[in-house]
Amino acid sequence: MNRSTLALAVSLAALATEAGAAGFIEDSKATLGLRNFYYDLNTKNTADNRGEANEWGQGFLFNYSSGFTEGTVGFGLDAVGLLGLKLDAGGDGDVSDSRKPGQLFPLDSDGKARDDYSKAGVTAKVRVSKTEGRLGTLQPKLPVVTFNDGRLLPQLFDGGQITSSEIDNLTLTAGQLEHTKTRSSTDDIGLRIAAPTGTPVVDSNKFYFAGGDYKITKDLLAQYYYGNLEDFYKQHFLGLTHNWAIGPGALKSDLRYFNSSSDGKNSSAAGRAEGYFSNGYWEAGDSDRGEVDNQTWSALFTYTLGGHALSGGYQQVSGDSAFPFLNQGDGSTAYLITDRQIGKFLAAGERTWLAEYAYDFTKVGVPGLKATVTYLSGDNIDAAGGDRKEWERDFRLDYTLQEGALKGLGLSWRNASLRGNTSTADQDENRLIVSYTLTLL
Repeated sequence: MNRSTLALAVSLAALATEAGAAGFIEDSKATLGLRNFYYDLNTKNTADNRGEANEWGQGFLFNYSSGFTEGTVGFGLDAVGLLGLKLDAGGDGDVSDSRKPGQLFPLDSDGKARDDYSKAGVTAKVRVSKTEGRLGTLQPKLPVVTFNDGRLLPQLFDGGQITSSEIDNLTLTAGQLEHTKTRSSTDDIGLRIAAPTGTPVVDSNKFYFAGGDYKITKDLLAQYYYGNLEDFYKQHFLGLTHNWAIGPGALKSDLRYFNSSSDGKNSSAAGRAEGYFSNGYWEAGDSDRGEVDNQTWSALFTYTLGGHALSGGYQQVSGDSAFPFLNQGDGSTAYLITDRQIGKFLAAGERTWLAEYAYDFTKVGVPGLKATVTYLSGDNIDAAGGDRKEWERDFRLDYTLQEGALKGLGLSWRNASLRGNTSTADQDENRLIVSYTLTLL
């Protein structure tokens, strides 16, 4: 039994002693989310459109959150259970079939999608005053680590976290992650970053994070976070968001800066030869080839007026390496304004312009309906043979029923196209999602 499992067992034992106290049951909440997901991918510049996918599945997402026992020290318990059922894999993995499964479901050893897959997790929690500790399954949403929820079932992490709001307007967070169950996997795997094809696969079981959010005024929020994936990279983040009422509308400013450098084995040529390597671009013979060296900053401005929201943004990636973040190769999320439906626009040297328009139809008598169109253009990507470029166009239409027996039923169509002269294939993608949440407690 490793230390994390032992600590969780001790926490649960203490919790069991207190479970009958008021508050634990009375404040419990439980929901069952239903997610029907159709995914269609059409590649454009590969032989016979190899790599295209057509998959359809039904997801069940159970979430339970207890209250806290009474007293100076309160104990609680959270649990999550996830099940994905295959309705259509859209391909059987045969060489003759250009459609390749694996976008929604894990694959068996024969290359075929599994009929179903499931995963679960338990989190022990303790609260003292305005400080809460959590040990077990986590789904962090922080600038230096964010769980992915872009397919049938969400990603889960394993670790511990402490969050404190003892000081007015200041929230402090710190913790460590050890493993993850990716969105299309049932197994605990180690943590890593993206590396070139052919690089040995190596993991780290220690990702440390800490930081805070400080509300300077009701309209101005400042953030600092630190993340460290042992033997891969260290990362500092600074963020500033501001809301400003201008005339009949409001302007939101979102400024972000990341500074990332190598850590441990990634700092040495011998360590990088073992597989502690980063994506990026280096001249032939460079001694620091594969070493994390990245500075990424961005600015996004959104003006909202009535049902209209118009956004414009810019992001600059500097340094020899690509932007580093936790990425096991099976779906991941980077806290960047350019992390969109298909691409992330985070290659070494890349400069990206972003424009977006959204409209909320509530203003014209159709509450629950919203449409969004986004365009991103990235260039100056460092690559052999000269700089590369890419662009992406996304369209999203969402509707949530506002009344009736199925109030809360969500319908979403997400369409995207990616083009460029990079190593990534040109792609057209559609996602159709029907979601509904049942309240059990």
